[in-house]
Order: sequence, then C-alpha cells, then structure tokens
Amino acid sequence: MWIISGALLVCTAVAAMYSEELFPFTISAFIAFIAGIILFPFGNKDKQEIAITRKEAYITVTSAWLLISLTGTLPYILSGAIPSFTNAMFESVSGFTTTGSSILTDIESLPKSILFWRSMTHWIGGIGVIVLVIVVMPTLQIGGYHLFTLESSLQEKIRPKIKSVGLRLLYIYIGLTLAEIILLMIGKMNLYESICHSFGTVATGGFSPKNSSIGGYSAYIQYIVMLFMVLAGTNFIIHYYLVKREFQKVKANEEFRFYLTIIVVIGLVITAILFIKQDLPLESAFRESFFQVISIVTCTGYATSDYMFWPPMAWSLIFLAMFLGGSTGSTAGGIKMARHLVVIKNICRNFKQLMQPKAIFSLTLNRNTINDDTNNSILGFVILYLLIFVAGSLLVMLTGIDIQESLSSVATCMAGIGPGLGKIGPSGNFDYMPDITKLILSGLMVIGRLEIYTIIELFTLNFWRR
Repeated sequence: MWIISGALLVCTAVAAMYSEELFPFTISAFIAFIAGIILFPFGNKDKQEIAITRKEAYITVTSAWLLISLTGTLPYILSGAIPSFTNAMFESVSGFTTTGSSILTDIESLPKSILFWRSMTHWIGGIGVIVLVIVVMPTLQIGGYHLFTLESSLQEKIRPKIKSVGLRLLYIYIGLTLAEIILLMIGKMNLYESICHSFGTVATGGFSPKNSSIGGYSAYIQYIVMLFMVLAGTNFIIHYYLVKREFQKVKANEEFRFYLTIIVVIGLVITAILFIKQDLPLESAFRESFFQVISIVTCTGYATSDYMFWPPMAWSLIFLAMFLGGSTGSTAGGIKMARHLVVIKNICRNFKQLMQPKAIFSLTLNRNTINDDTNNSILGFVILYLLIFVAGSLLVMLTGIDIQESLSSVATCMAGIGPGLGKIGPSGNFDYMPDITKLILSGLMVIGRLEIYTIIELFTLNFWRR
C-alpha cells in the first residue's frame, strides 16, 4: 500500500505539471498510506527470518492483488474520469494484471495524469507487487520461494535469497524501461508518451495514451516497441545471463528458442497472407504482421492496425496465438511457452513409447529432467486453463454476448492480452458489455495472472483444513 501511495504521489506531480486536479491523487495516496500504517503492525511482529507456508503465500498473493486493484479505482472515481465502480474496477484490474483491456471509448479526452496512472498500474503490476514489497520493505524477512514462484512455476533460481532475486529483477526491469524511453525519444516521441508506452511495453500491458495505440507513430517507433515486447516476453533469467555474458546458457535455453521460433513462424505465415491477399508492400506486410503477432504472443495488446480487417485465416491465427503466452519468468501472461513445450514433449514421448513399449523415455527441459509430479502439474495446469476458458466463455455467453466475442474476451482476459475479436478488437473496447460481464472478466484476469492454482486452491476444502 505504501508503494501504491508513492506511485499516486508521482501522478500528483504529473497533474501539477499539466495544471490538472491534484485531489484525486492526493486523497487516494493518503488513503493508501493510512491503510499501509494500519496493516503494517500485523506483518511486522517477528523480525526473525521465517519460512511461510504455501497456504499463507496463496492467501497473501491473492489478497494483495485484490486490495491493490481496489485502491487503483480511487483516482478514476474521484476524478470523474470513470465514475462507475464496475468500470473503474475493470480498468484497474486490467492495469495491475497487465491485461490492457479497456472500457474507455475516447482515451485522449482524459487528463494526462489519469492516463499516466493508468500506464503506471501496468508498470507496477509487471514486476509484481509482491516482489516489489519484498524488495522495498526489508522488514519482511521471508526465507522461501513461495511468493516469487507463484507467477512462474518453472522459474529458475538466480540467487538463494528471494530478496536478492527481487533486486536483480528490479534492476533489469528498470534498465529495460529506461532504454526504451531513450530510444522512443530518439524517434521523436515526447517524454510523456515515451514513459507511458515504455510502462506498457516492458510490463506487456498495452495501455496507450493515444486512441490509435501505436498506429499513428513512425515505422522506427513501431520496430522499437516490437523489440521491447519481445524482450519483455522473455524469461528475465535470460536477461540476467546476457548481462553476465553467459551466452551458452542463453543458447541452451529450449524455451527461449521455442518462443522465438513460434513468433517467426506465425509472423511469416501472416506476412505472406497480407502480402498476397491484401496487396500490401512487403515491408508493410512484414511490420503489421510481426507487430500484431508479437503483441499477442507476449500478451501486450498494442496495435498498429485492426486485424479484424485481415483475411479470416490471418485473424484466426491471431486468436489461436492468444493461448500461447510468453516465457515463464517474464511479465507476459497466458499458458506460457515452457508448458506448451512440455506438452509437445509428452506427445513425442507417447509416440516413441508406442514404437518401443519396453523403453523408458525421460522428459527434459533445458537439460533438467522433469519428474512425474512436475510433469503432471504442468499438464494439469494446461487442462485446467482450457476448462476455465470453456466455463468462462459459457458464463459470458449467458450474459448476452455473442459467441465470437465471448470466446475472444475470455481468451484475451485470461491471458492478459487486451484486445479480442469483433467489437472488442483493436479498434473497439469493453464498454458496451453489461456490468456482470465486466466483473466476470475482471475475475478471469486475476485468475489468469496469478497462474490459476493460486486462486482455485482457495476454493477447495483441503486448503482450509488444519
């Protein structure tokens, strides 16, 4: 809550620079700060290093994301920019979960300070509020990996202490953000828009202060955003290896190779479709194709064109790409590339087993053997993800939304992407949907962002037994 309070004070400074109302941010910052004071004693009773249980970790992570999302609604409501609580909650949850779906119909009509807050919710959510708390608040001496690993089940260890991990991730995160801001400004984007777009890119969020997203900018800026979307969707362990010049470890990372291969293959297929079917110049077809593919695969949601005007085969591939997700240990959402890779390895192993019934084939990922428990957990996650997608789609359809928009809205919200198909495509928004639909989709954003198990476990009887 103190981190949120500080972020709101930064937005107060932005409001002062543009001669906009200060009170929506000062009051919100005060409320968040007081809430932090009230909560702080409950978490600071024992300064000895402790190992929290899985149950405590799940409750802490879930309650923290919900509390911060609720706090995030205050500037929207107090400023009158989004007077409806349901709409404000949708926008706040979408921001902190780095989804990028929006109910706003005219983004540029809002105060710049509100749009800055909107983008900042992405940036905070990207690094993970829980990791930031561990880095900023040294009074919480936590001796386990529970809080850190909830958002990336295949995350590799950098250092033995979660605090050290958090600090190194934060340095890389800030470094990527600053690098993109500088490169965007070189492309003649102003400082304000460079910061907002960098927040949205590095966090794979997708909120833009412009109605046209990235579409109104130069090809140079579009390529810079593409590059940083790819970097943001990469496991941050890869960035750590690159900084340490451990290039062999980067080369040996199967998930990283698979991630890049998927982007290249889908991008080239859609480039060919646009070049042949829509008679676009090759460079334009290449840029439009790869921008949208990278944006969807990394779950960012920025757009340079409306893919709903593409041939059906092209936007159908975009829909399928919504189920991919970026790398584990990145700011991207979705199922994640490592899980898809494990599923493929399972299928290949089953075929080998059919050919050689008496042979024993082990599963490996990045040269590490995957034991049966881990393998079953990964396969279970993928199945559960798809089941929740089907159940969520049916629920949304029951609220009166047509099948195409129901399927794509659930897919895009669960994966944290942003735009979907039809009325919620790159040129549309979620404003027309009933309040109950927005609440369902908000819940799906949180479920998807916290890797499903974190939320689902809270609703099982075994979880609450002593």
